[in-house]
Amino acid sequence: MAMPLALRYKDKVVIVTGGASGIGYGIVKTFVLNGSKVVFCDVQESLGAAVEGELNAMGPGVCKFVACDVSKEDQVENVINTAVKNYSRIDCLVNNAGIHPPHKSIDGFSCEDFRRTFDINVLGFFSASKYALPYLRKTQGNIINNSSLVSYIGQPGAVTYAASKGAITSMTKALAIDEAKYNVRVNSFAPGNIWTPLWEQAALASPDYHTCRKHGEDAQLIGRFGTVEECGLVCLFLAADATFCTGININVSGGAELDYGNKNKVRPSE
Repeated sequence: MAMPLALRYKDKVVIVTGGASGIGYGIVKTFVLNGSKVVFCDVQESLGAAVEGELNAMGPGVCKFVACDVSKEDQVENVINTAVKNYSRIDCLVNNAGIHPPHKSIDGFSCEDFRRTFDINVLGFFSASKYALPYLRKTQGNIINNSSLVSYIGQPGAVTYAASKGAITSMTKALAIDEAKYNVRVNSFAPGNIWTPLWEQAALASPDYHTCRKHGEDAQLIGRFGTVEECGLVCLFLAADATFCTGININVSGGAELDYGNKNKVRPSE
């Protein structure tokens, strides 16, 4: 990514959950390149430390890594406190950390499976927002939630994941209403097929890597995967430029939700 001509979020303090890889990494990198002070967390400790070193060497902003499992409320609170201790303020919270369980029908999921997905994908966003908001209200900052295109178009074998992301879409709108009196904006973005290490792992695990990847590319009108940096730029827009937007969702999907497709799921009669 080329160095920006102007630093669009210089010296602003940003928290990013799940920032060590994939979309989260793209978000952290984008804000660092735009002069922000970023505190990011992840369960992947060694990778998080490596990303911290890589991006601090790149600049012009800075970042600090904190190990955190977002399903643990005390660990989330520690991330927020670390940001305030180091930088005395918070301007933007990007709730990104999440999991996507393996694809199965509802018969293959237990209630405990669902609880685990909900704890990370929904309660993790809730607790980070709850602990960050006292500081965001002081700065009239903003929250950006990573939802998913499947929160409203659905996805086969992903009833728990789609439900958790649907909760995020609804949470974003409700929180935007509550926080408007403090001039705190709350928005979301909905990625479709973004090329990440998780997508590559899925392709490698498939019977045919190239066919799997081509299928993923062909799901978009634009005919390719999105990049993690493109997700980062959408978050930068929501934080720095979209100052009259709250309660909105931006699809980062290459048009995957548009047009008809071969969607017939009906079993042929015996």
